[in-house]
Amino acid sequence: MNPNSYPKFSLGEKITAEQKSFFDENGFIHFEGVATAEEVQAIIESTEKIQEKWISDGVKKINGVPIKYGVDENNKQIVHRFPFTSNYSEPIHKFVNSNRVSCLKVLLPEGARIAENEKDGVIFNHYVNTPMSNFRQMGWHTDSMRDIFYGKKVLPMLNVGLYLDSSSSDKGGLRIIPGTHKQNMFSMLFKKAYFLNNDEDKNEMLVDAKAGDMVVHDGRIWHRVAMSPHMGAASRRRVMYIPIILGKFMPKDESSSTPFYHHFQKLVK
Repeated sequence: MNPNSYPKFSLGEKITAEQKSFFDENGFIHFEGVATAEEVQAIIESTEKIQEKWISDGVKKINGVPIKYGVDENNKQIVHRFPFTSNYSEPIHKFVNSNRVSCLKVLLPEGARIAENEKDGVIFNHYVNTPMSNFRQMGWHTDSMRDIFYGKKVLPMLNVGLYLDSSSSDKGGLRIIPGTHKQNMFSMLFKKAYFLNNDEDKNEMLVDAKAGDMVVHDGRIWHRVAMSPHMGAASRRRVMYIPIILGKFMPKDESSSTPFYHHFQKLVK
């Protein structure tokens, strides 16, 4: 695979043998045009309504998970990171429970499930590069580190990213290191300084996605989000992440405590 490009796929009723083979080897897969323009717009509008209510009500946490607030290019308060969004948005809930997501379970061992009410639920990230932004980039990390803070064995998981804005290097963009989902535990823990390291890696690959595309990555793979070279609206990057997991069912509710790993979110700006 060329380090500057990779094959993109179409998503049908089920995952093909070729698609599964590509994912197993590289730890990610990119499907083009999964959501329609109408679905993308409905999801965006629903998150704007959630944002308005949470700001108005002064909501700080959902099921123990902190909401990340910031300021946009118009000096307006916004939500940068929305947890458990499918519980507050019918368009998101509908997409999350569609066959386009459930068919991905075959990429994991038997027993995989969509974690709408576990971990941080379905996350909606809104990056924008402004002087007052609290979410312009995200340093190197793996998603599976969360399992360690929960005192759990690290199990395979998927993070299913639905792009609501087109995202390439002009938006900073997702950078991944293909194949690192096969690394040993020591490398997963210590290969890079979690969230503090934003440096380019010679083996990283830019994920160049359009609005409506879906990019699936293994939770054990190293990835980061680079900062956009642009400011304001030109830097806006909105992506929804759907977790598909294995292991013991551990639902969250309003009495749930804040997981320790969320203290690291303060490092993400």
